[in-house]
Amino acid sequence: MMDIFERKNIKPMLIGKEMAPFDDPNYIYELKWDGERCVAYLEPGKPPELRNKRNVRMLAKVPELAEISKQVKKRCILDGELFILKDGHPDFSLIQRRSLMSDRFKIELDSKHNPATFSAFDVLYYDCQETMLLPLMKRKALLDKSIMDGPRMAISRYVEGQGTPLFDFAAERDLEGIVAKVKDSIYIQDKRTTDWIKMKVMMEEDYVVCGYILKSNHMTSIVLGQYRGNTLIYKGHVTMGVSSQAFDIISRHSTLTAAPFIAYPAGHGNDRAVWLSPDLVCIVKFMHRTKSGGMRQPVFKGLRFDKIATECIDKN
Repeated sequence: MMDIFERKNIKPMLIGKEMAPFDDPNYIYELKWDGERCVAYLEPGKPPELRNKRNVRMLAKVPELAEISKQVKKRCILDGELFILKDGHPDFSLIQRRSLMSDRFKIELDSKHNPATFSAFDVLYYDCQETMLLPLMKRKALLDKSIMDGPRMAISRYVEGQGTPLFDFAAERDLEGIVAKVKDSIYIQDKRTTDWIKMKVMMEEDYVVCGYILKSNHMTSIVLGQYRGNTLIYKGHVTMGVSSQAFDIISRHSTLTAAPFIAYPAGHGNDRAVWLSPDLVCIVKFMHRTKSGGMRQPVFKGLRFDKIATECIDKN
């Protein structure tokens, strides 16, 4: 019977809570890289198998990682994140752009100019044994033993007990934030668990792309929505440039003759909106919530293809 390495269908454990930074000796804290989740199936002497959160193969998108199996001593499954650095900072738009590329020449060229890195933060299988039921700290010790750091793959480092100083470090360097993890927690596939807690320098939320309104100066306003039960609710706008690759995808998406909401406010350019089939999901960053539930200083971060529209839930 095939084991989990051969089946290659791991569904990653997910962060289940967001909080302000805190210190607690029962937790470890790691930097949160602004990238794309990735599960790596590695075996010495064989090409790596990289899968995203939806279990789609990724190696063709990041050929610069083709040699990372040389950095492991035994057959293993690693959970981690793919990211691309720009000026020393992870740039989500670059890894997203790469994941959307299909031209092999362009991918090869970009892999040389903007190489991706895999940061491994967990080991789920090692030397023909599943490790998900081991406490986190034992998995971390096994991870340290299983990987030799290299330019395209490295172990995610952590601190124990001191979340606030690490969060301040992330904020000073304009990084995405940090993640707190309970030291004795086990790994549960496909579960959103409060054993993992994110602390973001800027807040971030997923929205359904429901339409767009063309503006002047090569800008457009994206109309956002989220689900409340089975009902899609209007959630405002975020501005983005029309020259971006994301808008090229949005503008080619299937249109509707009417808004996908039951109700939406008059004004705000909504009478000029091009309404879209509510299938695309985008990420919006913002400083904090206003008293009315809106977003202060929202910024369009990018589209995401590892989440379906009905998973964008109104939490307010």
